[in-house]
Parts: sequence; C-alpha cells; structure tokens
Amino acid sequence: MDIRSQISMVFHLDKCIGCHTCSIACKNTWTDRKGAEYMWWNNVETKPGTGYPGKWEDQEAYKGGWEKNGDSLKLKGVGKVKGLKKMFHNTHMPTMDNYYEPWTYQYEKLFDSPEGDDQPTAEPVSLVTGEKMTPKAGPNWDDDLGGSPEYARNDVNLKDLSPAERETMFQLERMVMFYLPRICNHCLNPACVAACPSGAIYKRGEDGIVLVNQERCRAWRMCVTACPYKKVYFNWHTGKSEKCILCYPRLETGQAPACMHSCVGRIRYLGVMLYDADRLKEVASCDEKDLVKKQLDLYLDPNDPEVIAAAKTCGIPDSTIEAAQKSPVWKYVKEWGVALPLHPEFRTLPSLFYVMPLLPAMAQINDDNNYHNVGSALWDDMDNPRLPLKYLASLFSAGDTTIIGNILKKLMSVRQYRRAVTVGDISWDDVDKIMLESGLTPDVAEDIYRLTSLARLEERFVIPPAHREEAIEMMEETHIHKGSTGFGFMKKPKRGL
Repeated sequence: MDIRSQISMVFHLDKCIGCHTCSIACKNTWTDRKGAEYMWWNNVETKPGTGYPGKWEDQEAYKGGWEKNGDSLKLKGVGKVKGLKKMFHNTHMPTMDNYYEPWTYQYEKLFDSPEGDDQPTAEPVSLVTGEKMTPKAGPNWDDDLGGSPEYARNDVNLKDLSPAERETMFQLERMVMFYLPRICNHCLNPACVAACPSGAIYKRGEDGIVLVNQERCRAWRMCVTACPYKKVYFNWHTGKSEKCILCYPRLETGQAPACMHSCVGRIRYLGVMLYDADRLKEVASCDEKDLVKKQLDLYLDPNDPEVIAAAKTCGIPDSTIEAAQKSPVWKYVKEWGVALPLHPEFRTLPSLFYVMPLLPAMAQINDDNNYHNVGSALWDDMDNPRLPLKYLASLFSAGDTTIIGNILKKLMSVRQYRRAVTVGDISWDDVDKIMLESGLTPDVAEDIYRLTSLARLEERFVIPPAHREEAIEMMEETHIHKGSTGFGFMKKPKRGL
C-alpha cells in the first residue's frame, strides 16, 4: 500500500443559512485585487439553480473532468492532441458572460455632485473596462428563489426528472431550495493537474492540497477547461491561473481556512483522511455505478494497526495519524456514512463531502384552502421527499437513488431520536423502528447529533502539525511522474521515521 494523507472537508447543508460570510471572508483575503474581481474561490449557490459560472455542471458544454476509456481514463476536453488543437481557440471554456462582468459604483458622485434638487446616485461601472454598465448577473444572482423561472428551471440536475416531476417541484406549495457552498475539492485525481502542459499545477505530497506555481504558469488555461467544478480561474491582469489554496498558510499554523473559521452556521468540518494511492487508477476508472462505493472504500481506517504500520512506512508522521483518528470527516464519511462527494461521475475523486439537506415536511392546500402535511406525521417517510431523490442522486451519487434514500433515513432517525428525547411526542417504538431501518443505534445517533449541533472548534477542525521540514526534504527527493491518466502528482517517498 502507498498510503498518503489528504486534508478533507465536510459541508453540512442542513446547517447552511446562505449568509455568504464565507464568500466575503475568502474574497477579502485572497481575491480583492486587479484581475481577480470576478473570482469567487468560495461561492454559495442556490439549488435548484444553474450556479456560478452558469451551468458549470454541464460537461457536454464545458468538457471538464475525465471519461472512461476502456480500463483507463482520458480527459474530456484537453490532452496532448486535443490541447494542441485548442491552444489558441478553446471553445470549451467559460466566458465573461458565463461568470459575470464585475462592477463597482461611482461612490464619489454621492459626495462630489453639485447642490441640486435631485438626489445624486452612484452609477455602476465595470471593473474591467471602467465604462458605465448595467449589471445583468453575479455570483449569487439567483439567490434563494429569486431566479426560479430563469435559473432553477434550467438546472442540469433536473434532466432525469419527468416533465410532470419538474412542474411539481415548482408548485408554490412544494417549492423548495437549499444552499450549496462550493470551494476547490482538492481532488485525489485532479483533472487540472493532468491537463497543465507546463506542470504549474501540483498536488502537495504532505497534505494533498492542489496549488498553482505562479512562476511556471504559462496561461494555457487548459486547467480551466479540465476542472469540471470550474474552480480554476484566469487572472486577466497577471496572465496566470489562480484557485483556492485551502488557506494553507493558516493550516500550517494550526488555523482553519478563512471560509471555515468565519462560517456563521458552523457547517464546515476539516480533518485528515488516509487513503491508498495504489488504488487510484482502479477506483477512478471503475464503472459509474460503483464510483461512490469504491471511492469511499479507498479511505483507510486510521485505527487499524496494519494501516498505522503501513502509514509509518510510507512516511506519514505520528501526529498526522493521530489527527486522522480524531478527524470529523472520517466520522461523517466512513464511520457514519452520511456524507457524499459532489458529482462523483466527474471521476476526479473530490476530497470535499456533503451531508445532504433533510428538507422541511411537505404541505399542500386542502379543499378548505388550509395547509396540511402531505404525510401522516410531522416528518413523513423518505419515499415521499420534498425534493425528488433523482435530483439529489444527480448531485451526490451518480444517479443512485438507493444511496440517497439510505442516508436520508439515517438523518431522519437522528432527528426523530432527538425529538423523542427533548419533546417526547414521538413514541420510542417509532424511534426503534426507524433506527432499525436506518442501521443506526441510539448511541450513534447521539454522536451524530453532538458533532452536528454542539461541536467545539477543535472538534470541527482537527488540523495536524505541518511538518514543513519534511515537506522541504520531500521536494528535494521526489520527482513528478508524468502519466496519461493523471495519477502522477508529487509522490511521497517511502521511508521510516
């Protein structure tokens, strides 16, 4: 086994309140400068919706990620031959219209305008051209339900729903939305790394963070096309590609990334996961129906003595192993099995996982024009969810509704268990029944509740010491493996401690 450590994340969507504090914290820290005005390394989208940039999930248009080619993989939109053809004219890249033209306001007019009968206004001007403009889009233009007719109805994830199911979703009584915060996934099999002709993008061996070497970047922009999540941006002022760096200067000093530390809803968790890099090609190139299971199987139990011994042989420090054992990500993803990657069918094996939203009870208007629950109880069974299982499956399980249903049952069992404890209006017989169906126990339900609702800062963010001295040594000793399938990021040498 070639065991490596990966800084991983969990976002709990039931806790996100859509305040965009995370986006502002990131913007003020990293992209508040010329050429980066349109960049949002962290953005919060409303689902259903087309997101930012528009319809980023539509890989028929953008050609991002990987596609299965026999027993191996190839990049959808770029590569050695494809890259040469598209070097000077790449049609599979977002344009300014897909993002938005950033603007500011002429605030000086509010102070410098001469005295008159009219109230002066601060007109919008483009941050790119400096000319007056009328804003027509933004990174959260369709926030909440404000963009339902134009944006929500054009959500790519609605493709598997029948026309009747789509229309039902947009009936006033059933209309539903949730927030989807997004950052770079720092994938185990990053398409951006494989696509870069100059080798400017690399994956750090010590923690798996994906970075761009600004000195080596030559503005080919193949990375922008290759990333299916569209989380690599081109700085039009510097002529370099940029992306989320997971606030690694903060991580190296034991601090959580800015977006996570500032999160009002405390939806974000960060920790270490150990995985077997020898299995990356096998997992990334498996059949689509097996992608989720095989990716989750890739992560190794940090409490297993054999895994611990193998990790030490591969140069993983004891402190990193201890952090992996306490990782909240391990608990959500593997121990409890309630968090899934976003769009696993892109085959990049993302390191950011999501706990799906358990949306409110569904209601409708009866003959007396009064609202009432569709189900017989406050929380109905998961066979009649407010948001169709097909929609959630398109987002998180490559279309497998069984996986989605099982997780929703687990989340429901935790909620009913706590309702029985605190309110007492649900019988313990009903709680035992749903516990049996979900596979949880009261002790596990209590643990999930505690980490979800009452976790302290040090429980949500378990950050291992940086060990920069070993990273410098590793940079001197390692070499970059060039391969056609993208599994050649900086390899950690096998050595004892």
